[in-house]
Amino acid sequence: MIVSFKLESNNKKYKVMKNLITILFVGMMSLGVFAQEKVAKIEFKTDTIDYGTVEKGSDGVRVFVFTNTGNAPLIISDVKSTCGCTVPKKPEGPIMPGQTGEISVKYDTNRVNPIRKTITVTSNADTPTVALKIKGEVVDSSKTSVLEKKGKSVMEQ
Repeated sequence: MIVSFKLESNNKKYKVMKNLITILFVGMMSLGVFAQEKVAKIEFKTDTIDYGTVEKGSDGVRVFVFTNTGNAPLIISDVKSTCGCTVPKKPEGPIMPGQTGEISVKYDTNRVNPIRKTITVTSNADTPTVALKIKGEVVDSSKTSVLEKKGKSVMEQ
């Protein structure tokens, strides 16, 4: 009788341990699911906009499109340019998960020169700082370069 009691006692301990381990395992798994951090993620359609060759005084506005691919609202806190000739504009309110937003950039096309500028976006996303770039060239077709005049006669100039 003592032997059967010990077997019965060990069998109960085994069942209790098995149940305890199962409960702990399920509890740990559910904690992992519920403990996932809420975080905003910003994903741009492109990080560079090429203006190409644009005429002096033409429309200098371009738009960077992005999506919040995270699971928390995305808040753009700041957008800065490397130069006063480039004026970025950020969205005013939060961008909810799955929604898209826009950052418009206005370049002063009254400056005839190559365009090489960086726009820095600061947000609450998992990557808090993103660098966007614009490039291109502003030309003034009303003025002909010396190289273009070289091939023409004095009368044609």
